[in-house]
Amino acid sequence: MSASGGTRAIVAALAANLAIAVAKFVAFLFSGSSSMLAESVHSVADSGNQGLLLLGGKKAQREATPQHPFGYGRERYIYAFLVSIVLFTVGGMFAIYEGYEKIHDPHPIEAWYWPVGVLLFAIVAEGYSFRTAIKESNEIRGNQTWRQFVKRAKAPELPVVLLEDLGALIGLVLALAGVGLALLTDNGVWDGIGTLCIGVLLIVIAIVLALETKSLLLGEAAGTEEVEKIKAAVVDGHTVTRVIHMRTLHLGPEELLVAAKIAVQHDDTATEVANAINAAEARIRAAVPIARVIYLEPDIYHPEAAGRPAGSAGAN
Repeated sequence: MSASGGTRAIVAALAANLAIAVAKFVAFLFSGSSSMLAESVHSVADSGNQGLLLLGGKKAQREATPQHPFGYGRERYIYAFLVSIVLFTVGGMFAIYEGYEKIHDPHPIEAWYWPVGVLLFAIVAEGYSFRTAIKESNEIRGNQTWRQFVKRAKAPELPVVLLEDLGALIGLVLALAGVGLALLTDNGVWDGIGTLCIGVLLIVIAIVLALETKSLLLGEAAGTEEVEKIKAAVVDGHTVTRVIHMRTLHLGPEELLVAAKIAVQHDDTATEVANAINAAEARIRAAVPIARVIYLEPDIYHPEAAGRPAGSAGAN
């Protein structure tokens, strides 16, 4: 994912959510609808989340230091994980609490045109934000399904914005249904039920985000296509004859560490091996530009030891 693409989607979502949050809160003040209050808090939480994503992107750009020699690229994952926590606690749990209170103490919705009008406006605004996120995602999604894209994306911003916007649109429909049923039946319990449904929805989305960003925080390898490109780039068929074993790790969405043990000819001189390693590193960076940290260890290939796990006794 290009950083600019992710930033455009985040800014679009932030602008939409700030406008929607103000409109929803005004509608709550005039109508007393708990769905509108829950949606107001939801939009405030989403705005804070977009702020966290922007902050994480900014901090991740810092230069490497002796204490953090591989840089700060993973801070984008940390802030994406914080987003899931904010969405769970501030958005989901508050909505469930507010829905529970409304069901136990229902009261009619006043000035119905405020919540209905604001919800329709919010659907349009969130739809614009969602459209922007889809457009930016399609530029890098390729042939992946949306589920695969969310699961495999190494840059967290677009999947987070996509899920937030999708949740916001579904939440707005739930809020509109709750308000509509409360008005049709003159029973405020429906407003509370709509609020509860919004809370459950937000918690489910927060859990999905937490699981995906947890995997990124633990450290994910390069994708299958990138791994194959790296292996093909390493071998030149002359000095470097094969990859004995290799490990990759994302240090950030756009920075990859490559560590490999490579087979060289037994009678090569030290100069020939050093030149071969330098050439292999250049080929790797040309094939996979995000492979910025590369460690290649030369060795003599022994077929009987090739199948042993890396690090086992006697392995090459």
